[in-house]
Amino acid sequence: MKIKWLAHSAFLITADSGTRIVTDPYQSGERHRHTEFSEAADIVTVSHGHSDHNHTDPIKGNPLVLDKAGEAEGIKDKNVKIKGVAAAHDEAGGSKRGANIIFCLDIEGVKICHCGDLGHLLTDEQVKAIGQVDVLMIPVGGFFTVEPPEADKVIGQLKPKIILPMHYLTEKISIPIKKEDEFLKGKNNVKRAESSEIEVKAGKLPASAQIIMLKYSL
Repeated sequence: MKIKWLAHSAFLITADSGTRIVTDPYQSGERHRHTEFSEAADIVTVSHGHSDHNHTDPIKGNPLVLDKAGEAEGIKDKNVKIKGVAAAHDEAGGSKRGANIIFCLDIEGVKICHCGDLGHLLTDEQVKAIGQVDVLMIPVGGFFTVEPPEADKVIGQLKPKIILPMHYLTEKISIPIKKEDEFLKGKNNVKRAESSEIEVKAGKLPASAQIIMLKYSL
């Protein structure tokens, strides 16, 4: 499969079977100037109801929108398995910024976990519900989500092989989140990709955890 970083927390996952999945599509505006995704998709996952994560309107193809916890229904013909794990957008059980859903995708033998706007460390129950993680998409910009040290702890809880940082400051974003530098500080397992896309296959994952910094594509 191919995984392309669109921008912010939005990724396009294209399975070898042709199924296209978009995560957390954002709305462009004064504070978020990345171009909106407007191509076709089969499935869209929405971690929570904020406009930089739930802007499904421009997406073509009448996709199935998944925005609830639990096993996803209506996707048997897509050759994927998806479930949502209930979490929170803050460290106070959602009382500050609301709920958040962690989406776990099983695609062609690769386990992908998209954390959405996770605002806290995971409980033992959440770690168990998430299960094996091969590819982890995790926010690292802080303020609205886990701070970089907490992101490190979540990575330690889930033990992925590939880490794709997201939800950090770029020159097209004007919200009070950090650049990726603080998260990357002191780490030597970092690969800066030359493009916005990587190819991932079961059985061909890194032997040890690798952080891959993709270039945004929109």
